[in-house]
Amino acid sequence: MVVTGSALGLVLPLILWADRSAGIGFRFASYIDNYMVLQKEPAGAVIWGFGIPEAMVTVTLYQGQETIMKKVTHVKAPSNTWMVVLDPMKPGGPFELMAQQNSGTRNITSKVHDILFGDVWLCSGQSNMQMTVLQIFNATRELSNTAAYESVRILSVSLVQAEQELEDLDAVDLSWSKPTSENLGQGYFTYMSAVCWLFGRYLYDTLQYPIGLISSSWGGTPIEAWSSGRSLKACGVLTQGSIPQDSVTGPSEHSVLWNAMIHPLQNMTLKGVIWYQGESNMNYNRDLYNCTFPALIEDWRQTFHHGSQGQTERFFPFGFVQLSSYLPTDNSDDGFPLIRWHQTADFGSVPNRKMPNTFMAVAMDLCDRNSPFGSIHPRDKQTVAYRLHLGARAVAYGEKNLIFEGPLPEKIEFLAHKGLLNLTYYQQVQVQRQDDKIFEISCCSDHKCKWLPVPMSTFSTQTVTLDINSCHGTVAALRYAWTTWPCEYKQCPLYHPSSTLPAPPFIAFISEQVPGHNVA
Repeated sequence: MVVTGSALGLVLPLILWADRSAGIGFRFASYIDNYMVLQKEPAGAVIWGFGIPEAMVTVTLYQGQETIMKKVTHVKAPSNTWMVVLDPMKPGGPFELMAQQNSGTRNITSKVHDILFGDVWLCSGQSNMQMTVLQIFNATRELSNTAAYESVRILSVSLVQAEQELEDLDAVDLSWSKPTSENLGQGYFTYMSAVCWLFGRYLYDTLQYPIGLISSSWGGTPIEAWSSGRSLKACGVLTQGSIPQDSVTGPSEHSVLWNAMIHPLQNMTLKGVIWYQGESNMNYNRDLYNCTFPALIEDWRQTFHHGSQGQTERFFPFGFVQLSSYLPTDNSDDGFPLIRWHQTADFGSVPNRKMPNTFMAVAMDLCDRNSPFGSIHPRDKQTVAYRLHLGARAVAYGEKNLIFEGPLPEKIEFLAHKGLLNLTYYQQVQVQRQDDKIFEISCCSDHKCKWLPVPMSTFSTQTVTLDINSCHGTVAALRYAWTTWPCEYKQCPLYHPSSTLPAPPFIAFISEQVPGHNVA
């Protein structure tokens, strides 16, 4: 069953889908359209559509009067689909694409024009990914800055859910388009994603070749809605849980958005994915997020690699935004810090062995007390996208000597005789301001432990020393920025000195208290 947001949508998409799957007519897949970007070399772009079973289909790519290549295939039954893989193309364009179905004496032709070859990125998640350019800081200036980016093309998938995996998209809110102030600032939480657009714009500034951006996101949704049944089963998520309505306002049934908004894109050749989600799991299957998120990444990678006939890389780059901050309405302060930690599969940074070829934008210092959309929706999406694009340049594009993540400690030494903990960072660290509360230790005595804030005693270019004399028992753990709202806007204590990237939150458990012992 296909479900959309309106009463009419409950019936109409069923009719449309029946027409498509029955193979009536001849056409490209729904997202193959004018102004699109196809994935450039070294991969081959996948072109597919629907037709009459056993009919021959010829796909021609041409530029002006010159034929660049021809591919011939047949429509397969019972899916009534056809598919070709184009030869790898250098970035650039424009090109035209023609598909012709030959069935007996009847030929049917379909064309799309103004196609570019470049890198194609899929952007997904919940409302912080869904926010439009109209909703962010300096919106007027950002909306006027589109003329130089006509080679950054955008597509926005309609909000649709389905009980079964769909073969093709049921609908799109915005067909492939050149960016304009109208389609980038269409409304609040409609098309087009600001994070997606800004990420693509930053990439274009660096790469100077076409970028294709596909936005497929829905606010207030848990990760379970975006996950296949396979990946949920792998994490022991077998049945629907009791979902708190305060954090989940969008579709929450398992796999319904995977089925309708991700799976239909599986044949597309992609460069990578960026993701911004997690708020809706703060009170729903939170303790499983360190499994469900890596499992989603792995399952999407398998699916797109297989669906694209191996053209999308098996371990394609996957970037994500670590949750920002918000002002909670209750006294609970564990949800966001735990989700942030679980977003890294409990490693604290990425890439790691459970999350290879991934990159992360830390956003906990981009808080927004006065956001008209609620503090959970901070408006500085420019910095989010900038930090994401740094990760993409390093991980997806292999740019060397590029700092793309903030400093994490590589060694923690317990100096018992001095009452100090000494943290040595693997890269330079700048103490922007001293904070006596952002570092905390778990102090245990009489079989009870409590978290105590500890002040920074001294610091240098790669070390921070903490005074732990307030603990009169055993120090069991250390954590940093373990709160929903760790600092004010861009005012966290620790940053990398030249890149202005904040040190991410972490927690480290101290198993032995030996002076000078390395515990992390």
